[in-house]
Amino acid sequence: MMKTIIAATVAVAACAGASFAQNYSLNPTFGSTNLSAGFAPDPYTVSITAGGNIDAGSALGGSCRGMIANAPDYRLNYNAGSLPLYIGARSNSDTTIVVNAPDGRWYCNDDANGLNPQVWWSNPMSGQYDIWIGTYGSGSGMASSTLTISELGH
Repeated sequence: MMKTIIAATVAVAACAGASFAQNYSLNPTFGSTNLSAGFAPDPYTVSITAGGNIDAGSALGGSCRGMIANAPDYRLNYNAGSLPLYIGARSNSDTTIVVNAPDGRWYCNDDANGLNPQVWWSNPMSGQYDIWIGTYGSGSGMASSTLTISELGH
C-alpha cells in the first residue's frame, strides 16, 4: 500500500526551479529517438551506463536523488496521443531518474519499482524529454542499466 501511495505521488513530484547544473543543450551521451503515440515495440529500450559526478539533489533539489552526468543520457522527442507516458530504468544497481520535460520542469524519482526509478504522465506533452539515469549512494560509481519508454506501463 505504501509503495502504491509513493508511486502515485511520483508523477506529480517535480522541481519547479530552474537549474543550470544539467545542460540539456548538450548532445545526449547514448543517443536519441523520435516516438509517436502508439509506438512499437513497447517498451522501447536503450542500454545506458548510469551515473556521473553531479549530485542531483544538490543541483536540482526537490525529490531529485543520485549521481548524474552533466549531459543528458538520452533524448526522447515525443508526439503525444491519448495514452500515458512512462519513462524508467531497470538495473541490478540502485538507480534514479531525472527528466527535463517539454514544460521545462524537472521530474525525478528513486525506487518507484523496487530499486528501479520511473516517472510518468497520464496526459503527456509532445516535445523533447531529456533523460538522466543516476546511481544512488555515496561512491556508487557507474552502473549498467536499461532505459525504458512505454505507454503501457511496463
